Amino acid sequence: MYLNSHTYYSLRYGTLSPEQLVETAARWGVKVLALTDVNNTSCALEFVNRCQKVGIKPILGVEFREEENFRYFGLAKNREGWRELNELLTNRSFSGKPLPMNAPALPNCWVIYPRLLKPIQEFKDNELLGIRPEHVNRLFSHELKNHQHKLVVLSPITFLDESGFELHRMLRAIDKNTLITKLTPRDTAKKTEYFIPPETLRRFYKLCPTIWHNTQKVIDSCQVEVEVGLQNNRQYFTGSKEGDYVLLEKLAVRGCKRRYGEKNRDALLRMQKELRVIREQDFCAYFLIAWDVVKYAHTMGYHHVGRGSGANSIVAFCLNITDVDPMELGLYFERFINPHRTSPPDFDIDFSWDERDDVTDYIFKRYGREHVALLATYNTFKGRSILRELGKVYGLPKSEIDAMVADPVEAAKANPIARKIITFGRRMQGMPNYLSIHAGGVIISEKSLHYYTAQQLMPKGFPIVHFDMYHAEDWGFHKFDVLSQRGLGHIKDAVELIRLNQGRSVDIHDLEKIKEDFQVKAQLRSGECMGCFYIESPAMRGLLQKLHCDTYTDLVAVSSIIRPGVAKSGMMREYIKRFHEPESFEYLHPVFEEHLGETFGVMVYQEDVMKIVHHFAGLELDESDVLRRIMSGKKYKGDTFERLQKKYFTNCRNRGYSRALAEEVWRQVESFSGYSFCKAHSASYAMESFQSLYLKAYYPLEFMVAVINNFGGFYHTEYYFHEARMAGANIHPPCVNHSNYLTTIYGNDIYIGFIHLHSFERKLAMEIMHQRALGGTFRSLKGFVDRVGISSEQFDILIRIGAFRFVGKNKDELMWEKNAVFDPKADFESSLNLFEEGVEKFELPALEEGPFDQAFDELELLGFPLCSPFDLLLKDEYYECITAASLKKFTGKIVWILGYYVCQKKVHTSNAKLMAFGTWIDRDGHFFDTTHFPNFLKRHPFRGKGIYFIKGKVTEDFGFPSVEVISMERLPYVEDERY
Repeated sequence: MYLNSHTYYSLRYGTLSPEQLVETAARWGVKVLALTDVNNTSCALEFVNRCQKVGIKPILGVEFREEENFRYFGLAKNREGWRELNELLTNRSFSGKPLPMNAPALPNCWVIYPRLLKPIQEFKDNELLGIRPEHVNRLFSHELKNHQHKLVVLSPITFLDESGFELHRMLRAIDKNTLITKLTPRDTAKKTEYFIPPETLRRFYKLCPTIWHNTQKVIDSCQVEVEVGLQNNRQYFTGSKEGDYVLLEKLAVRGCKRRYGEKNRDALLRMQKELRVIREQDFCAYFLIAWDVVKYAHTMGYHHVGRGSGANSIVAFCLNITDVDPMELGLYFERFINPHRTSPPDFDIDFSWDERDDVTDYIFKRYGREHVALLATYNTFKGRSILRELGKVYGLPKSEIDAMVADPVEAAKANPIARKIITFGRRMQGMPNYLSIHAGGVIISEKSLHYYTAQQLMPKGFPIVHFDMYHAEDWGFHKFDVLSQRGLGHIKDAVELIRLNQGRSVDIHDLEKIKEDFQVKAQLRSGECMGCFYIESPAMRGLLQKLHCDTYTDLVAVSSIIRPGVAKSGMMREYIKRFHEPESFEYLHPVFEEHLGETFGVMVYQEDVMKIVHHFAGLELDESDVLRRIMSGKKYKGDTFERLQKKYFTNCRNRGYSRALAEEVWRQVESFSGYSFCKAHSASYAMESFQSLYLKAYYPLEFMVAVINNFGGFYHTEYYFHEARMAGANIHPPCVNHSNYLTTIYGNDIYIGFIHLHSFERKLAMEIMHQRALGGTFRSLKGFVDRVGISSEQFDILIRIGAFRFVGKNKDELMWEKNAVFDPKADFESSLNLFEEGVEKFELPALEEGPFDQAFDELELLGFPLCSPFDLLLKDEYYECITAASLKKFTGKIVWILGYYVCQKKVHTSNAKLMAFGTWIDRDGHFFDTTHFPNFLKRHPFRGKGIYFIKGKVTEDFGFPSVEVISMERLPYVEDERY
């Protein structure tokens, strides 16, 4: 009789998890339960599964609300009814129009109104009126007693008890962005909406048995029909399974010949084996859709990177979905698809950040909006943000909220409201707050998505389903990850800039040539990879130098061992040690030497876990992948784990291994699987890194401009300009005659874009470019004012940064001239005169700029000076300081060095003390690194950006020098004499 229950997916309204709701119902012997979350269908399948496990009949529905106005709720009689409810909710989101006061035609649903919104005589056959337990007694004196055939039990479930009601009120106050004391009864559920036990509920309706029987008829007529499995995905690309296989085979064979030549028997055999599995698993359409998406991108001239476990497939390689050769790297197809894998596979396909949306739009248009959607993510209430939200709800001053966030324990002791907030905050932890967009997950269904969920239109114009990737996996959907990244933007823009600046065409896709290029290898070995995808960080720079990394396979390994899990486990250091001292260790067993020789016996990749279990213990590759997934926490333990563990030890015994050896290998496999990285993923990253390296090695200026214009690198923009200067560029501040909105390059001259000017308006930058295109370059301040509408403040910014330096006057003189030619109160009308009108001449006293005025203006307007920051030092008395280039000569000695701050990484030691790693530029422009142990960091902390006088001991770790800091102080700049 519970037709109207809510979980916490009734966002900022419900208080119960699906598990709590179903467990409570089971504990009280409830036989039928309907889920009707408010404008949401996120947990429909989870609710059904949980109910069926405990023997409860589930019913699916939706409660439709506009703001706080409860319109009605619908219960699905069957699959078509569920589709109708989802369509209604989707149309509301897509149209932006409010829900109708009266429900539209929903022939396969029951529609139940919480109150009379129209005369009961006008109710359709499937429309009913809900009567709350507390209202039953009113019927005897109401006209509704004559229409009992239209009445049903309405006992909403929103919370379990009074504290649940209080939590509900807090959620409503957060949603309404108001104080909890200002909530009105209309803003919240009624206090009676708790879970009433079945026998108690029945007693309420004892005198109106017709209502009870009507309700029984409703629940008897409703049947949940959810279809779960891979058949939910788009089934055909060509229109039939046979047609799909024929096309896939044709494309794969053609691609195999192109990739491997006509006579590579091994590649052909592997491809045929993969095709057989793909066909058996019904993944032909999945591969063809991925191929279709990539093909569209190529026709548009877009760059892409196919990565993830999909790069383990030779078919994907032959279809150009990935550029990773699984034969070259010994990658197992079973890591991607195998008969034992219950979760659907997914392709990760990266596009440039400014091209991804167009590719996504193509997918929607190609396969239809009713069948395509992005996945949602559940943005949840978390930690400190909960305390801040609830602090505002209770009207606490900001200072008290800050104190509560900083020290909840002390705040709870001192303030009863804080204590209440902290108590309820723990209950809110992890509850969904609102739906957001997954980074790139796209699903494509065979039937309309409305058979599974409603959709919500997001600000970008693409709809999301109401469930996340985990619920999607439960439904059986496999996703296509259409992702965006800045690294591809760097590559794409660099190629275009090279064409514009040098007139050269660069083939960035000749990967075999790039991987073997001597200059590229030298660039990689040097560790000087600033701007290069995935390998530019200080930690990576050190690792590349320590491992003398200069090959593609080396970089694949480095891309994996740099990850936090490997480093934290100690295996990164062990790997470096074994690289330098290959005689210092023994392989645990010949299988380790044979299959992990390239990584010195260290399990670096997820595939290594599979290799060892397969070759050492004889488990099948698909079983090995299942075991890896269980050990890494991606699959639940259970009978499968115990069966595979038993098989492992049985096989080891049959092969004559000692118990101690078998247990040690098992221990290593179990520990490594938790942090290991997918080798195909590393290989994809390494491929893109090599493309970046090629551009940096041969076209460093264009490459750095591309990095600057795409943003999103590891470092602040300033250091990319510095890198360009070190490569021979002349860096110029913004100029009205040479600069665009983004940074531009002419030969070796780089002009900073207007985008980097603090507080400068984008619209004005575009107008300057437009006027320049119409009438050519500007020749004077007067000519600029006549053609460009500008405010006084924006004009000042251009003068101060030196954007009119072509005029030949200093900034003070230009400020005087501005007053003569510019009237901020006059109505502007652009004029493009053939000859500029004269300007009245003024005799001015000599106005001289200070030697550092420009640098201080740049610091204010750009955030960094274009001269060397060392030129700004108040005193230049640090002759005893060494430089980065000479660090190795002083290994083990105390030195002094000047460093311009670049970045720092804070870490905690095993005993929870704070230490840090610093990165700096010396006065010659070269990078060096420092280590700050807890005691010294506490005495000599970082004090922001600037130049530091550093004293420390030079250490060398596998050939890579750094400075262990003993003391440091930030040095003062010269006085700013502008004001």
